[in-house]
Amino acid sequence: MNGLSNPAREITIPLPKLVEATFLERKNRFVGLVEVAGQRYPAHVPSSGRMKELLFPGNTVYVTPMPRDMRTRYRIHLAHYGETLVSVDSLLPNRLMQKVLVNGALEQFSGYQEIKKEVGYGESRFDLYLKGDTGRCLMEIKSVTLVDEGIAKFPDAPSERGAKHLLELARAVGEGFRAAVIFVVQRDDAVLFSPNHATGPHFAQSLHLAAAAGVEVYALACEITRSAVRLKDYLPVQL
Repeated sequence: MNGLSNPAREITIPLPKLVEATFLERKNRFVGLVEVAGQRYPAHVPSSGRMKELLFPGNTVYVTPMPRDMRTRYRIHLAHYGETLVSVDSLLPNRLMQKVLVNGALEQFSGYQEIKKEVGYGESRFDLYLKGDTGRCLMEIKSVTLVDEGIAKFPDAPSERGAKHLLELARAVGEGFRAAVIFVVQRDDAVLFSPNHATGPHFAQSLHLAAAAGVEVYALACEITRSAVRLKDYLPVQL
């Protein structure tokens, strides 16, 4: 596969001004406790992933204040993995990919004049629906934060919903749609993507079946800074 084009690399999702904090503990899937300037505050975790290698006591995270009427005082955006910055916002890849596609910056998906979010098909809703002269395409976007010895892996927790989406995409291909799943790795230290067979065997099996049925599978690494997130390049996919 050719490298990522410069136009795609130039499109960014700007981050708000971030405050350095120390992560203390995970209260539940969406709430953690952080320390900012010596004070403890509840903070929104914008992902249901486990992220145990990122959100652990003592790790440095970057947060922004929330409105005073919210139950959490801060929102976590980034976390350190050693010297590597990782975006923990599971919705950011959707915004990034939509922006890239609207600008026609991803060669494989140029030529679609209509792009819609959250479109239903079968019993599922998919992140993006593309329509143009070449036909219709359903796209699912997955946020990846886990990298193990250079291998980006998804999911980091069992994902039956994700497996169902893959099988629905395979069915859509059989009904004349183009379909794709894009794994957006929100860090820059991966050299390869592979489904997480150990943690999500059903998802991994479903990805195999979907790919065999014609669903396109891509992985994209990101460049993360304290000011913005942008796509960096394609990663090889090993199913």
